[in-house]
Amino acid sequence: MSRSSTLGLLLVAPALTLVAMLFLWPLGFSLYAAFTKDGAFTLQHFAKAFELYSTDILFTLVIVLLSTALIAAVAIAISGLLTLSETPWLIAILKQLYRWPLFIPFIVAGQCMRTFLAKNGLMNNTFVSMGILDPSQTMSFLDWRGIVITFVWKQAPFVILMLAGAMASIDRSTIEAARNLGASRFRSLFEIVLPQVTQTLLVALVLSFVTMLSVLSVPMMVAGSQPTMLTVDMAFRINAYGDYPTANALGVISYGFTAIAAWIYLRHNLAQHSEAGK
Repeated sequence: MSRSSTLGLLLVAPALTLVAMLFLWPLGFSLYAAFTKDGAFTLQHFAKAFELYSTDILFTLVIVLLSTALIAAVAIAISGLLTLSETPWLIAILKQLYRWPLFIPFIVAGQCMRTFLAKNGLMNNTFVSMGILDPSQTMSFLDWRGIVITFVWKQAPFVILMLAGAMASIDRSTIEAARNLGASRFRSLFEIVLPQVTQTLLVALVLSFVTMLSVLSVPMMVAGSQPTMLTVDMAFRINAYGDYPTANALGVISYGFTAIAAWIYLRHNLAQHSEAGK
């Protein structure tokens, strides 16, 4: 082995060790514990997980998919405005506002939404003071809607940052040509701009999908009732019963959702490369 190769391995060794200790080893242990009992292969833990938490598994998938779809819609709308809008003050306001949630942890976002979306929270009190709602008409959003609102508010800026950056790198002459030919901003966005940044949008959405699957604080703080998300179920199985095998089985189910999202991204990426090679 050459001197440069040895030096390169020494430089990356601490990072590889950290990844192995904090990610690969726990992943391997989780898979082993989920599929074995007394050293023998079994699917008993998965049967128990589906028996107790089948509703929560479906609930988790629906919540994350709905949040991902809304994040995509919000990101496309705001990124499109930042790229195509000709109103300077609107662009300035959006640039200031959309970045704020990037620096707020999920646990802080959950606590903020808990006070904002409550029946007597800031949102309802504001509507009452403006005369939009009567106090008897106020309602709590501390349920699945609160989880979705929190996820969208927290993750949309991350997707916007990536998508708006990709849109800004597009050759402006294509947009200007479409506008000169009479295309509206809406049509220019969806027929000229968006097809060129689909790859970036898909990467950001997959990353957001995986992130939302792993969040514990938001479903626990914003909506503590049933059904709930898999992260809460995993924490409950461990803290209440010390049932690591069932918790690991629920974790493997989450890995499955993540793997499907990664497969969709890779398939789309390979399809684009094959089309570009023709």
